[in-house]
Amino acid sequence: ERKTVGPWIFFDHMGPSTFPAGSGINVRPHPHINLATVTYLFEGEILHRDSLGSYAVITPGDINLMVAGRGIVHSERERDEVKYSEHTLHGLQLWLALPEEYEEIDPAFYHYPSAAIPATTVDGVCLRVLMGSAYGLTSPVLTYAETLYVEAHMQVGQKLELVNSEERAIYVAKGELRIRDTVIPEFA
Repeated sequence: ERKTVGPWIFFDHMGPSTFPAGSGINVRPHPHINLATVTYLFEGEILHRDSLGSYAVITPGDINLMVAGRGIVHSERERDEVKYSEHTLHGLQLWLALPEEYEEIDPAFYHYPSAAIPATTVDGVCLRVLMGSAYGLTSPVLTYAETLYVEAHMQVGQKLELVNSEERAIYVAKGELRIRDTVIPEFA
């Protein structure tokens, strides 16, 4: 029912999609201004290129933070060795509104490999703190406004107490989740 949650202003769930050999994603160069994009994959990979000269392969568990600031152009494609075999892509891309004082900063690109993202287990639930601080962990991913982005892998019957926050959103990428008497289905 909400259009934004904290600084998060856009949410795109990519896939899961399986592509036959010779096809895949081909997001041609396009501009962004005054925001930051956060790309996170569960499966597959994306080749990021931008007008700063950045060239990065995003793989599952990595965080790519592209800060558009006063302006950046980027593309999202696949490496030939991926494109020319059957492959699957599954991930999320979220956009963060930059606070007004940062809207016109120089553009930047940050790649955080999966191994740099802190993980823990809370009451049997495997968690990764992708951005912000929670459950005794702090992510190294740069933030411009107070926010939190956590990935949780839960099994049937597990419970997880959420971190207290003014605004919260939960997205179920796979399976379903029950919050009290409300069931949240996959891709809701």
